[in-house]
Amino acid sequence: MKELNLQITWRPDPQTVEHSNVLAQMRRLGFPSYEAFLEWSFADPAGFWKAFFEDTGFRWRTPYRETVDLSRGAPWAQWFVGGTLNATENALDRHLEAGRGDRLALIWEGEEGEIRRYTYRQVFEEVARLARALQAMGAQPGDRIGLFLPMIPEVAFALLAAMRIGAIVIPLFSGFGPEAVAVRLQDAGARFLITADGFPRRGRIVPMKEIADEALQGAPGVEKTLVVRRAGNLIPWHEGRDQWLHEITAPHSPGGEAPAFPSETPFMIIYTSGTTGRPKGTVHVHGGAPIKAAQDMYHLFDLKPDDLIHWVTDIGWMMGPWLILGSLTLGAACFLYDGAPDYPEPDRLWSMVERHGVTILGISPTLIRAMMRYGEEWPDRHPMPSLRLLGSTGEPWNPEPWLWTFRHVGKERCPIINYSGGTEVFGGILGCTVVRPLKPCSFNTVVPGVQADCVDEEGKPVREEVGLLVIRNVNPGMTRSFWGDPDRYLETYWSRFEGMWYHGDLVYIDEDGFWYILGRADDTLKVGGKRLGPAEMESVLVEHPAVAEAAVIGVPDEIRGEVPVAFVVLRPGHEPDETLRAALIEHVAHRMGKALAPKEVRFVRDIPKTRNAKLMRRVIRAIYLGRDPGDLSALENPQAVEEIRRAR
Repeated sequence: MKELNLQITWRPDPQTVEHSNVLAQMRRLGFPSYEAFLEWSFADPAGFWKAFFEDTGFRWRTPYRETVDLSRGAPWAQWFVGGTLNATENALDRHLEAGRGDRLALIWEGEEGEIRRYTYRQVFEEVARLARALQAMGAQPGDRIGLFLPMIPEVAFALLAAMRIGAIVIPLFSGFGPEAVAVRLQDAGARFLITADGFPRRGRIVPMKEIADEALQGAPGVEKTLVVRRAGNLIPWHEGRDQWLHEITAPHSPGGEAPAFPSETPFMIIYTSGTTGRPKGTVHVHGGAPIKAAQDMYHLFDLKPDDLIHWVTDIGWMMGPWLILGSLTLGAACFLYDGAPDYPEPDRLWSMVERHGVTILGISPTLIRAMMRYGEEWPDRHPMPSLRLLGSTGEPWNPEPWLWTFRHVGKERCPIINYSGGTEVFGGILGCTVVRPLKPCSFNTVVPGVQADCVDEEGKPVREEVGLLVIRNVNPGMTRSFWGDPDRYLETYWSRFEGMWYHGDLVYIDEDGFWYILGRADDTLKVGGKRLGPAEMESVLVEHPAVAEAAVIGVPDEIRGEVPVAFVVLRPGHEPDETLRAALIEHVAHRMGKALAPKEVRFVRDIPKTRNAKLMRRVIRAIYLGRDPGDLSALENPQAVEEIRRAR
């Protein structure tokens, strides 16, 4: 990262600090500095979580008697022992009882322009009706219910209704094909599936029900399918199995108290793809993931009840459930959109932020790089006066898109809250706080309560050199295991270092204490004995005026052990040729040194990435080397795989 020479770009103004959640909590607890507050959050988990529950009004039906039980070891930590709760009571019921039922809870806009708004009372009624309908169908606590839905209001209702009755939801990416859906439903042993007839994407209807039907041929344990009427397209129908969701909920009256469950009761299995083999089902509980989501929103995103937060995501990625559960638990409102962010015009996203008064917007570096191709005039058309904070996750930043976002989207007033953790921890490990300054691409804090560290191959702390991201303590958001595969869970996170969670990210802490993620550790290049994060070279490449996107992989080399190979997407107006290829290699050599220059530069029209914008470097590397690329179900753009094959 030294090559980037990054300087502080944003500093909090006194008003931002004065009105922040973090400062209010620090003052109440008597902490003189953020640093002291952060250290306390690691040293005293009982005090830290008690303070969070008090300051947010979080409700326990039965108070817990012990914050965390480590008697079986850190991998099997039990949180809030003896406590009972229902996560949906904290997201809905308590707000109604406090007289906030008429406050806005959810706004939805469809790609075709339809808009719906729901108050907390209306969301509660929809959830209560669906919960009763599920019970009438025979759904029991512990039953698994698949959610194969676009980002429509019903996805929030279904998530909360299943949780409310003690069932376990399986969120599924709306862009999955039949096999990916089937594998996850079968692995989880799902009894029910909630899907939609279809949904519009760039003006065409995605036939969701047909995909679901084909998937169910490989998941025969699914007994009932509930279908949301979204697109109005003609769909196949299986009598006795399929039912319209609006028809089964209509006879039921809203209301009823949510049953209380022990804190460690599972409510969700959310899958994360592996490099090989079947995907990993991370297990999350009522007393875990919803609390972690709300805590991250409170401390990092400074979320308040009058905020409207939107994240460009999908229910099948962690940020989908995170958006819904975190915002409603804190009494704020969330905005959902189920279309393309640049359709029918490139300013669709900026227009929605402005029209609906979004205050917190979550994006990804890859999305921004795609938007940059249209030019800054599109976000510049929209002042977006409501916007006060930007969020980012999914992939390491490059300085140029970070600065473009800061200037043209955030108007140089909004901090970019970089946020990284993952499905396995249902939230952040590294983040940013509004009480500290920011450098481009950086994280200015570890997440309060998460004792993260940067270590070398032996597990010793390192600074100002590339290291591995670990967590030295435990937190409630961590998965309790992989569904049906505890050995794989232990091997993945707890086998690398004794007593530490190994996350798999490559990180760097600079001389001022700012953190940077450089990519996945298994993406690391070792060139002539020097360890290099691919994001570092990608940042240098996208500095070149011809380059829109870049992905860098390492390939075996007899002399240097490994050498970089770069795949580059060009900006409009630039043609791939040998002159440009040589110029890009020379550009990297000049910025990073000749020894680190890429062996090859390949020009492609697209780079494989997931819906939540992570570059699939392992896929690129496997294809380049002629190997099996493994699980491709998470790809947003499968056509990019052929681009890589063509470029070989």
